[in-house]
Amino acid sequence: MLKNKQIIAGLSAVLLAGLITGCGSAANKKSPGAGLWATMPDKSMLLEKQPVSNNVSANHVKLTINPDVKYQEMDGFGCTLTGGSAMLLSKMDKDSRADLLKEIYGTGDNSIGMSYIRVSIGASDLDELVFSYNDLPKGQTDTELKKFDLGYDKKYLIPVLKEILKINPKIKILGSPWSPPVWMKDNGDTRGGSLKPEYYTAYAKYLVKYIQEMKKNGIVIDAITVQNEPLHPGNNPSLLMEAKDQKVFVRDHLGPIFKKNGIKTRIIIYDHNADRPDYPISILDDKEAAKYIDGSAFHLYGGTIDAVSKVHEAHPTKNLYFTEQWVGAPGDFAKELNWHIENLSIGAPRNWCKTVLEWNLAADEKQDPHTDRGGCDRCLGAVTISGNKVTREPAYYIIAQSSKFIRPGSVRVESNLVDGMPNVAYKTPDGKMAVLLQNTSGENKTVDVSAGKKKATVTLKAGMVGTLVME
Repeated sequence: MLKNKQIIAGLSAVLLAGLITGCGSAANKKSPGAGLWATMPDKSMLLEKQPVSNNVSANHVKLTINPDVKYQEMDGFGCTLTGGSAMLLSKMDKDSRADLLKEIYGTGDNSIGMSYIRVSIGASDLDELVFSYNDLPKGQTDTELKKFDLGYDKKYLIPVLKEILKINPKIKILGSPWSPPVWMKDNGDTRGGSLKPEYYTAYAKYLVKYIQEMKKNGIVIDAITVQNEPLHPGNNPSLLMEAKDQKVFVRDHLGPIFKKNGIKTRIIIYDHNADRPDYPISILDDKEAAKYIDGSAFHLYGGTIDAVSKVHEAHPTKNLYFTEQWVGAPGDFAKELNWHIENLSIGAPRNWCKTVLEWNLAADEKQDPHTDRGGCDRCLGAVTISGNKVTREPAYYIIAQSSKFIRPGSVRVESNLVDGMPNVAYKTPDGKMAVLLQNTSGENKTVDVSAGKKKATVTLKAGMVGTLVME
């Protein structure tokens, strides 16, 4: 946890940058004007605007952006709004919550503009209790889903989502299940086990019902992943789902039932670590399964981010998403900023990902709530909420460094790789160029950036992360 002096210093730096002095306007969809916004690992700068010049020199590092070579269009940057996050937000007073949500999800000058939300379908391990939308007494089944009910999510998650949608009606929402109802599983438990084949159709209908019921509440689910971390059945809740089983489930059940019911929500497979690109590739190799699949999702608790490109190379018409990475409490700001920016904020888009999502949006000062028997007790939120007091943690700044400047619809474009200066560049919807740079060289560097007729010279201190916007 940050000491009070550090909190005040951090907030002061952000206030100087003009990010949280008020409420962002949802009508303002533009990225900020020209400038460099920088963050230092020692927190001496936190999204603070820095000078930009045109003092080109042969001694400077040269970064060349080619706007004519285009790659993927970005859907957005954000965090998972866990049930626990929603609970903590709900317990804030109305005005404090409204201010925080506008700061996080607004699109005006005073907001950081998170533009993509992941939620759990039923409980995740960061809910205060385990539940599904069809919990029954032991021995009972309900294949017609007559007792389906969004239940516990009506208490916290759905009301908070509705508040967010008022701030930004166009924000996209991804749903991920941690476990089916236990009566559908071979171990009869919320933790681990596999989905019984005789309930594949019922579970597909369950996911359709979820999308339909959320829509009735004014919440459009843009996409779902079939299963969160299908090769990690140790969380509570969780499910083991091998690639061969996920293929059958999507090809013969989920895909056809989505089609029959006119569901436009995208189906995304895998949703686990980059060390197993063979998992989604093996499913996409089946043409009948592939016709229902939009793409594949990844985490990076195993493997390296460049492995994600193997899926693009095997199936270039399918989309890729980065959907989860945690920050462990108490949170080493320098370590987390350096690793996450290089591997996720820069690395994931450079390997074709359309989203970059950190894990938990909010936890309290004890890293609660979480489930027992396998819930994460060290997952630091992007913000720590203690009553109405808010502390901004590493993931807040990691995501803000992209989300504020690289709006949905931005297109990644070509930029050269420079030793000691990882980077990723975009053309934004309003015609600007935005490039995220990171100085990993260990010494101060001055960089001449050119993007067609747009040119700028910036100095990045050792370790600095900066987002340069060029008009």
